[in-house]
Amino acid sequence: MRGTREVHGHYQVIHLVGQLDAYSEQHVRRVLGKLMEEGPSHVILDLSKIDFLDSSGLGVLVQLAKQSQGGAGSFQIVTSPRVTQSVKMVRLEKFLALQPTLETAIQQIPAP
Repeated sequence: MRGTREVHGHYQVIHLVGQLDAYSEQHVRRVLGKLMEEGPSHVILDLSKIDFLDSSGLGVLVQLAKQSQGGAGSFQIVTSPRVTQSVKMVRLEKFLALQPTLETAIQQIPAP
């Protein structure tokens, strides 16, 4: 699992590449949780380059979405067909804010 972070004024984009599974879950949870606390509070998680997502990875996404709901920010996920399929299989598509592209996710962020 590899990742990069971009901060753009009032939002941040976190790009992940690889597999979001039981082996990477604790590290991803810890690092992304810290980045979300540091801010900015509007977060876009780009999973368009994720090859594999298991139930542990889905658990991380749910936890991060819940963490973002406690503040004035937002949490959106840019998906790939594979990620979207995994999310829909467990019926979380209404809870997680899935976006087809990064551009679409950016448009959903409220103006400062």
